[in-house]
Amino acid sequence: MNAPLTDAQGNEVLKQHLIDPEICIRCYTCEATCPIQAIEHDDNNVVVDYSKCNLCLDCIPVCPTGSIDEWRFVETPYSLEDQYSWMEMPEQAQISAGSSTTGDDGALDDPIASLLAEAHKGAGGKAKAPATATKATVNMYNLGNPVEAVVQGNYRLTDDGADVDVRHIVLDFQGKPFPVLEGQSVGIIAPGMNAEGNPHLPRLYSVSSPRDGERPGFHNVSLTVKREDDGVCSNYLCDLTTGDKVRVTGPFGATFLLPTDPDARLLMICTGTGSAPMRAFTMARQRTVGDKNGGMVMFFGARTPDSLPYFGPLNKVPPSLLSKHLVFSRMPGQDKEYVQDRMLVEQDQVAEILQDPKTHVYICGLKGMEDGVERAFTSIAESFGQQWLNLRDMMRDEGRYHVETY
Repeated sequence: MNAPLTDAQGNEVLKQHLIDPEICIRCYTCEATCPIQAIEHDDNNVVVDYSKCNLCLDCIPVCPTGSIDEWRFVETPYSLEDQYSWMEMPEQAQISAGSSTTGDDGALDDPIASLLAEAHKGAGGKAKAPATATKATVNMYNLGNPVEAVVQGNYRLTDDGADVDVRHIVLDFQGKPFPVLEGQSVGIIAPGMNAEGNPHLPRLYSVSSPRDGERPGFHNVSLTVKREDDGVCSNYLCDLTTGDKVRVTGPFGATFLLPTDPDARLLMICTGTGSAPMRAFTMARQRTVGDKNGGMVMFFGARTPDSLPYFGPLNKVPPSLLSKHLVFSRMPGQDKEYVQDRMLVEQDQVAEILQDPKTHVYICGLKGMEDGVERAFTSIAESFGQQWLNLRDMMRDEGRYHVETY
């Protein structure tokens, strides 16, 4: 067991909980969840107040990106002013240990590595971008400096009689730079005030278009938006008409990204509007590889075909580019089926792609889908002699396992 860490003068080292500003998508869910108001934000960043934080970890499971699973061991805690100024996390400072121990294998234990491992224990692990992904631009436009976009189109994706209203909304930035990548999100600021009399915070939406736009070279951005009964921002967006102006923040997110390696394989699992980044990935890959096998497999769940966004266009994507499994849970006269059920039916295909070291897994949609998908992966991994938790953690460490649920 390691002795307490100290600096050269014998002062104890402190464990500090922080948020990675590069990965954070500014959804403010952690701030709303924190039971002791230790998390706050300004126009630029979301930060943790060391003087209030009791390391309860209540904020960890609600974060869709893993940006909040970040820790440093410090002699003096980073101030709020420090954190507000960050564009990326500082490296872990070198700290002198009061003493070190030798492990069973005779190797000298690394006290910092040991404590960092303990800090991440049970917290889900830190997300990493694919090794070949393009470096993402993050937080170019923030709360204090949003960019104005103009609506180019607002198209209903689901049938008029469907139980959900999902829209495809195209935004044009009128020549202003907005370097967004597939897998990133943008913030939309609805007009007006909230119940407390404050301006609305941005609502986050995943980009559903490739980096070069809905059409190559147009550099516009599309969003997939589901109208929620009480959703201030979703109703605002779904009611927009061509020519309307919208305030936008972002881009956000630096890990849920597409590898640029054309030989990388993608296993995509999504529900509802979680299809947005998968659409962007599919279109980008189609533009990149052309007629070559795309190496992509998708499990996409919805209630019915008429409530599944992009149902028609998806069916036109060649199976050589994308192997599609469209799964429906509310079909008349049929048993309910969810994405995890179809994964087990297609166990051989999933097992094969999981064993390929070039495979990246992407999961996006409602948080409730995670448990079922994890159980399916556990069963499938056991079919080829692997422990899913070990395989998943290895893939995450290699930047090949990506989850954004909400």
